Amino acid sequence: MEETTHKILVIIPAYNEEETIGGVIEDVKKEMPGADIVVVNDGSTDATPLIVREFAREKGVTLVSHPYNMGIGATMQTGFRYAGRKGYEIAVQVDADGQHPAIEIKKLVGPILRKEADAVVGSRFLGFGEYRPSWPRGVAIWIFSTVVSKIAGKTFTDPTSGFRAFAGDVIRFFSRLYPDDYPEVEALVLLHKKGFAIMEVPVRMAGRKGGRSSITGTRGAYYMVKVLLAIFVDLLKKIDTTEENP
Repeated sequence: MEETTHKILVIIPAYNEEETIGGVIEDVKKEMPGADIVVVNDGSTDATPLIVREFAREKGVTLVSHPYNMGIGATMQTGFRYAGRKGYEIAVQVDADGQHPAIEIKKLVGPILRKEADAVVGSRFLGFGEYRPSWPRGVAIWIFSTVVSKIAGKTFTDPTSGFRAFAGDVIRFFSRLYPDDYPEVEALVLLHKKGFAIMEVPVRMAGRKGGRSSITGTRGAYYMVKVLLAIFVDLLKKIDTTEENP
């Protein structure tokens, strides 16, 4: 990607990621020196906010904290609202657990700069084919992929990916309306209903470098059912985002 003067914000949602958050920030600063970073601390009970505050003394790194744990949906919406208020033209979502190599961010941002898409999703299943999910997770991804692809009329291979980039109009849209729990799949349906252009690009992702996934066992089944129900509700209701940006 060529050098750009566009205002780019990397949003890092974080909950109890003291093992990895410092390395993620350093990786982003190295690969995207022209971008700003906001870490949205979702009520962490470990040293996550303390570590981020050390970086926050540097220009371009900001810490925003929730008073208690509110979930990934609320955390990302906080990031979008921050991006909207500060006038960023592109926002990039990067996980705090080290799974999203910052060197891949340029692949997400490129199509937005070229006006090819309003939202870009990094797919683990396009091009490289190196990612091998567990059997239950693989089934869930296949189901979500089938459902979202059918709704959108185009193929989505990795609808659960949280490695994404968004143009300014999407930032403002998600500032007003963003799913609460497990938002990645549902967010694609909302974007499609609103008429935004969505693109997948192949990216490499690493394994989780710290902590553990919250979607396991019976919680995984609950996750799948809840997301599917939310999608079907979204298909039935009218999207109203006429209110002013918070």
